Amino acid sequence: MITTERLELRRFRPEDAEAFSAYRSVPEVARFQSFTAPFSLEEAQRTVASYAEGDPLQAGWFQYAIALDGLLIGDIGLNTFDNLMQADIGYTLAQEYQGNGYATEAVGGLLEHLFTVRELHRVSAEVDARNVASARLLERLGFQQEGFRPQNTWFKDEWTDDLLFGLLRSDFSSYRGQPKHER
Repeated sequence: MITTERLELRRFRPEDAEAFSAYRSVPEVARFQSFTAPFSLEEAQRTVASYAEGDPLQAGWFQYAIALDGLLIGDIGLNTFDNLMQADIGYTLAQEYQGNGYATEAVGGLLEHLFTVRELHRVSAEVDARNVASARLLERLGFQQEGFRPQNTWFKDEWTDDLLFGLLRSDFSSYRGQPKHER
């Protein structure tokens, strides 16, 4: 669907379930996410099958698989609003692939597609304030922190602070790892 220098953002496939279960079962990966570890293979198979049926061009959630040399290393959720001009994003990367620029490249490639091909007006993200790496990733890609909501979300048995980020198409400067082509 979308390729970058090193990655492919594509639909989920049944063979992704094992890797999906593995990285979502790591407590450090699940810490700031809506899922909990462990993430069983059966649950992964159901989730992957559901994700494979989505349509990225329609309103609602679509989950992109992030693949490196064909291997699933993470995913990006895209929630396109009913007006098809705005979206929210969220992302997860397997722990062993963190710190190598893959998440930045994947999110940057998706943003390039959303702003230049689909011509979205705005992309937003909400981050647990303790997730410093995620906030830095968004800032590297040009997002502006637009809000701070203290103790806003009851999440995994505690109140958490939320950071709100946004990026307008008019403020988006082309990401250096832009997609090579669209399939």
